[in-house]
Amino acid sequence: MSEPIIRVRDIAWGRIQSPDLDKQEEFLTRFGMITSERTNDKLFMRGTGSSHHIHITEKGDPSFISLAFRADSEDDLHKLAKEAGDASGVEDIDEPGGGKRVRLTEPNGYTIEVVHGIEEVDEIPLERFAYNLGNIDKYNRAGELWRTPRGPAHVMRIGHGVMGTPKMEECTAWIRHHIGLIASDEVYVEDDKEKVIASFNRIDAGKDFVDHHVFLYVHNDNAGLNHISFEVPDFDDVMMGHEHLRDMGEYDHVWGIGRHVLGSQIFDYWKDPWGRVHEHWADTDTLNTDYGTRYVPAEEGLESQWGEPAPMEFIGHVSP
Repeated sequence: MSEPIIRVRDIAWGRIQSPDLDKQEEFLTRFGMITSERTNDKLFMRGTGSSHHIHITEKGDPSFISLAFRADSEDDLHKLAKEAGDASGVEDIDEPGGGKRVRLTEPNGYTIEVVHGIEEVDEIPLERFAYNLGNIDKYNRAGELWRTPRGPAHVMRIGHGVMGTPKMEECTAWIRHHIGLIASDEVYVEDDKEKVIASFNRIDAGKDFVDHHVFLYVHNDNAGLNHISFEVPDFDDVMMGHEHLRDMGEYDHVWGIGRHVLGSQIFDYWKDPWGRVHEHWADTDTLNTDYGTRYVPAEEGLESQWGEPAPMEFIGHVSP
């Protein structure tokens, strides 16, 4: 495999478009995000971590615009702008949070933003209880009662993005060449490892451990966003977030709660008012270069360890 142009170090945000920013802000707040800044035509939402924003909504007809990834340096932006044939120049980002970016167009026609120098903000402290786990430390929370107030989940950070595509081979080669992601697990069908229908890709950080995946392409006859995923602190937060959104009675639940096989996250999926799927998850596998790339049959890799199997509403979903 040829050397990539650059290797990004994380995902930064998802960018979508919605006709009503008030309604979008209400959903994302109930989902567990916090308003970072808002302009006349854009909404910037954050988590409890140090990122200025992890979700951007622009005002307009419902659509998926882009995913953004963080470059290691401004030099990497210049390298990308010079060597990628479909790249913009290095641009100042004229938005709250600032920074610089290069815009790429992936094979389906969607934008991939590669960014650097985005403003950071103070983390919001999260007070979480320790678990009394009988097989590890039964007295980890000795003398302290677990009492969790009802309310939304506590989104900490963006975890990954997933796109559907009819061009699996072309797209996976493109994303790896341009931003240096590497495959964790390739999911195949018909006992043929050449027939990959889902590609789980992680950050290439060598011996350092990273999330099992930061980006997926999944086979679909239509291109678009399958979902954007956000990490919350723990299992209880996934459950509390689920109950909070359920009790609103306004949003469509898609899938969950369960635990994935690939990545092992405890998950829960919801649609925003215009049908874009947003995921809460906790407790991912972390990998380094020693894991390599593995091939997994679909009947094994796309199952849940517990919880209901994925509905067709989720498997076939894309938001263009």
